[in-house]
Amino acid sequence: MVRNVPRSLWLFAAGIILTALTLRGAVTVVPPLISTITHDLPMGTATIGVLGLLPTAAFGLFGFLTPYVIRWASQERLIVLSIVAGIVGQIARVFAPNTFLFLGFSVVAFGGLGAGNVLLPPLVKKHFPGRVGLMTALYVTSISLGTALPAQISVPLADAAGWQFSLSSWAVVSMIAVVPWLLAAIPTRTTPAPGTAPGPPGAVAPPAAVRLAVPTRPSPDAAGPRMKLSRSPTAWGLTFMFGCTSLNTYALFAWLPEILTEAGLDRGHAGSMLALFAALGLPMSLGIPLVAARMRNPFPLVLAMLGCFVAGYLGLLLAPANGTWLWVSLAGLGPGTFPLALLLINHRTRTQHGAGALSGFGQGMGYGLACVGPLFFGLLRQWTGSWTGPFVFLFATLVLLGAGAFIICRPRMLEDDFAR
Repeated sequence: MVRNVPRSLWLFAAGIILTALTLRGAVTVVPPLISTITHDLPMGTATIGVLGLLPTAAFGLFGFLTPYVIRWASQERLIVLSIVAGIVGQIARVFAPNTFLFLGFSVVAFGGLGAGNVLLPPLVKKHFPGRVGLMTALYVTSISLGTALPAQISVPLADAAGWQFSLSSWAVVSMIAVVPWLLAAIPTRTTPAPGTAPGPPGAVAPPAAVRLAVPTRPSPDAAGPRMKLSRSPTAWGLTFMFGCTSLNTYALFAWLPEILTEAGLDRGHAGSMLALFAALGLPMSLGIPLVAARMRNPFPLVLAMLGCFVAGYLGLLLAPANGTWLWVSLAGLGPGTFPLALLLINHRTRTQHGAGALSGFGQGMGYGLACVGPLFFGLLRQWTGSWTGPFVFLFATLVLLGAGAFIICRPRMLEDDFAR
């Protein structure tokens, strides 16, 4: 019953969901304000391009490094440090006197977010092993909300109080997100079980949450077999599934308005279609993990979403001005493979150590792969003078996505790849 749920579990649930809400705000709050920011911090086209690449690059680098740090500190302590890094970066960059420091502090903020991306799946496995599907659905939905809201209200906030206030205001959400993790570290008094001797006066029981304050290194047995993930088919399967999903998503975020305006739509209509594409992430984030958690092999779901990707892309390529809402809607259903990939991090590992390692490798390498999406899509457009070449590139990445998903969706655990 609900009243028997330990206080620490409520705090961990709140911490996971609130932390997920902060994982994209520092990124999506910037693009709508670029023209305003450049009045104070000059940015040329190349600088804006670098700023666009920084989030995925930082997510990849810091995500890849995070599993190595997990060996020396508890996941709870690391999530607190990652949130603090995000807060420091978001606040410091609005006081940056020049563009170089603005970019540097943005990297600090994005690094904190990248570490948080990797830490949430193993934290879900650690504290909610029986509710992985539900918690994944909740926190991925929270990520989607945290992606859309900053982009939606950043301009009104900037008009009311300046772009510095608009950018730094999302650090407040991060400050709220860190509170449950800190409260979970506070020991609580417990009543001794019948038949057990009470402890000395003033003693308190050390709940699991105390591990935030006193991290311990896992023993070799608890950590499982030594794993070199570059030799694991499961790890590469997740990498291609996660990375190609992100690549396609970021490519459309960057280029969908340009595709539609060139087809004859006005900027307002094109912006609404981009909002529709982003909004479809919410129902997919909530529904896909709940459905897939009940399936032994969720690859049929991947095939359905790949079909949506293909149909949407064909429509945008061949008839972008006719039935635009349908093509955008179909393309917007394709990235449902993103929450599925996050769910599979826990469903294809037996241990917290395995979940952390797979999360770091898959997301680190995957975001590195995603970096090339918007850039190469634009270069192909420039080189060929049409949208055919860029879409052929996206179709090729869908083949990689499907191949990776076929491997990771198999009911085989990461640890089995290293079993003697």
